Amino acid sequence: MPPARGPAGTGLVVFDNDGVLVDSEPLANRELSALLTECGVATSYDDSIRRYMGGTLDRVRAAVHRDTGRELPPDFARRYRARLKAVFERELRPVSGIPEILSGLADRGTPFCVASSSPRDRLELALRVTGLARHFGHRVYSADDVVRGKPAPDLFLHAAGRMGVDPARALVVEDSVPGVDAAVAAGMTCVAFAALTPAERLSRATHVVHDMAGLAAHLGLPAPATA
Repeated sequence: MPPARGPAGTGLVVFDNDGVLVDSEPLANRELSALLTECGVATSYDDSIRRYMGGTLDRVRAAVHRDTGRELPPDFARRYRARLKAVFERELRPVSGIPEILSGLADRGTPFCVASSSPRDRLELALRVTGLARHFGHRVYSADDVVRGKPAPDLFLHAAGRMGVDPARALVVEDSVPGVDAAVAAGMTCVAFAALTPAERLSRATHVVHDMAGLAAHLGLPAPATA
């Protein structure tokens, strides 16, 4: 008898990283808002969450130029990544309940992977310092693997292709508007995790959950004790 796969028809679960696997969004947006402000673009933490969460630094640069007419310094990305690396090494933790969900999927035989807008070095750092790398092995896909990042569907389609699964049978777990838009554009089922982003902004997702207990229930797993 084949192993159970969770929701009917699901052959693959694709996890976003930031805000879904690792509790990085508060750290990333704290550092991003501070650096933007230092560069003369006054930005609060809440502004950063609302405007930039889930996007690439190229999208941040384009949005700043569009909204203010200013160009960010050429070394902006280098400075941001250096600050984020340092804070990740000190403070980054997995999202509460996610290790139990990953173990539950593995025990049941449901294939899963990660597909993140982060550059590969930042993604691998995040998985390493939180202890989650062991759950994924080589099933790690990043913005470096494709030309167009989220909200384009390319990264999710790339991940499904590498995993050998029809996109129509893949389920994506996302927490940002660009990520949800990318999943929808890829023709995948999308479960939105409404942690920092208000649920109404994630309404294009197939389902919205508000905690890891809700995600576990949707995946047909027991609620994590720590969720």
